[in-house]
Amino acid sequence: MQTRCHLSVLIHEQAKKYGNKPALTFRLFGSTKWRTVSWKQFSMRVKQVSNALLNLGVKPQENIAVFSQNCVQYLYTDFGAYGVRACSIPFYATSSEQQIQYMVNDAQVRFLFVGEQEQYDKAHRIFALCHSLERIIIFDRSVRISTHDPNALYFEDFLKLGEGFPRQSEVEQLWKDAREDDLCNILYTSGTTGDSKGVMLSYSQYHAALKANDVCVPLTENDRVIDFLPFTHIFERGWAYLALTEGAQLIINTYPKEIQESMRETHPTSMSAVPRFWEKVFVAVKAKMDAAAPMQRKIMYHALAVGKKRNIDYKSHGKRVPLTLEMEYQLVNKTLLSLVRKQLGLEHPNLFPTAGAYVSPEVEEFVHSIGIGMIVGYGLTESLATVSCDHKGEPYTIGSVGRPIQGIEIKIGENDEILLKGPTITKGYYHRDEINAQAFDADGFFHTGDAGYMKDGELYLKERIKDLFKTSNGKYIAPQKVEAMMLVDKFIDQIAVIADQRKFVSALIVPEFRVVEQWAKDHDIKFENRVDLCQNEEVNKMIFERVQTLQQTLAPYEQIKHFTLLPHHFSMESGELTNTLKLRRGIINKNYKAVIDAMYEKVKK
Repeated sequence: MQTRCHLSVLIHEQAKKYGNKPALTFRLFGSTKWRTVSWKQFSMRVKQVSNALLNLGVKPQENIAVFSQNCVQYLYTDFGAYGVRACSIPFYATSSEQQIQYMVNDAQVRFLFVGEQEQYDKAHRIFALCHSLERIIIFDRSVRISTHDPNALYFEDFLKLGEGFPRQSEVEQLWKDAREDDLCNILYTSGTTGDSKGVMLSYSQYHAALKANDVCVPLTENDRVIDFLPFTHIFERGWAYLALTEGAQLIINTYPKEIQESMRETHPTSMSAVPRFWEKVFVAVKAKMDAAAPMQRKIMYHALAVGKKRNIDYKSHGKRVPLTLEMEYQLVNKTLLSLVRKQLGLEHPNLFPTAGAYVSPEVEEFVHSIGIGMIVGYGLTESLATVSCDHKGEPYTIGSVGRPIQGIEIKIGENDEILLKGPTITKGYYHRDEINAQAFDADGFFHTGDAGYMKDGELYLKERIKDLFKTSNGKYIAPQKVEAMMLVDKFIDQIAVIADQRKFVSALIVPEFRVVEQWAKDHDIKFENRVDLCQNEEVNKMIFERVQTLQQTLAPYEQIKHFTLLPHHFSMESGELTNTLKLRRGIINKNYKAVIDAMYEKVKK
């Protein structure tokens, strides 16, 4: 049963309830060994942080910041800050020096907690440019502190300031003083255009969101929840906090690239993720099936068909499964589908919320067919994650983003824009009065910038209004939909659709090099490097045929007519991706202007 209380005391309330039960499983920086702390130990560390923060002079509603990848110290710091009514601001571990400098100065941060060497080095370099900054506190003990840095402090030494809880009576008074309308977090959006904006999130928003999600997403104290996304991402932050309120065990995965290995080692029951994770799983499983002997392949595809019939055709519509189908499903589930899940480390899957981008129906069907309870949803930082999601035990439709959660009012406005009102919606952006005035209408509805519609109680997304392209022929193209269709192909790793003010749709495609290189070798295609590979006529012909197959269901004006294969990835370093790995289309158009123009010039000739 969910513990509902102010976040300032959540961990201590759970410690009273669960005591020595495991709360957090994690690895220290650079270690391969998984460790566990109990709720009691978690509570003690949080109290230490609260006491240490008071000894540093942190005041109620002062902003502190955490610049780190996921780690156990991150949670100690966040909840320790909540205990003294401080506002914790998470920074993406991949943020640039310019971004950090901007956010520290915008929020007037005095105390910055950092993860590893990379984050410390960036923080140290911008220290003199941030006049409010007083201390850098370092989570990873192996970080080398500059000899010219008297302001840095290891987290272990910081904790000593709270040893023995010297200010505990003050901490407990602050728990009593804590208010629901206090500021809990400021989350700076990574932004696909312009400067990032600080979304203000209050404790009352968390209270409403956690309560509403508890109703439709039944996590329990028996769940083992692994973190995939960074805690900076509101989806992961809200999901992790939901797990903590339920008394579930949280498994902290520090390095995103190691997620599949971590899953196999720790056997989680639940995980939130973005669609790209499941797209890669889909591609990998399908490739393995296609490479199997004919009889094995036939058996596996039959098992998937049975899974689809039972889980999609019947279960998703709330229909009773016929006994013969149920018996056949139990057989293929036990003998085949369970093996697929076991390879993922998901022997006992429960809930797998998925959001953050368009979910391909093909991928959604596959995940349900293998017996994994994907919960597709929609939300924003400004709505404290969930606006809508599939509700466990209720009918759901492949292609929708579920039903609105409790307390959310959805209105469809001009250009089919989704407008939101309710207790989970932000009051606005930090120090951005002008933007706040534009973000809310006269009735208090927040403008999301996403287009959609309601049907039979479920929300459907159409496109991001600002991302909607209009060709020179007046046709509208939703690039994210087209991109998601292409990303289920094992030969495609990244794609950016080009169409705005152009005669037809084109694309920049980054191949999945490992797979394409192997295909080239199997077909005796010689290449010196990736540039050669991307320019090879046979490789381009093969990719074109696959693209044609994938886009058969699109209207002719939506289909990709030409593409260019790129020999390197879009990256955050080049400014082409945000911290949440969304495409910055303006930067991509600028960086690849010559390549894009060349595709349209070819057609003229």
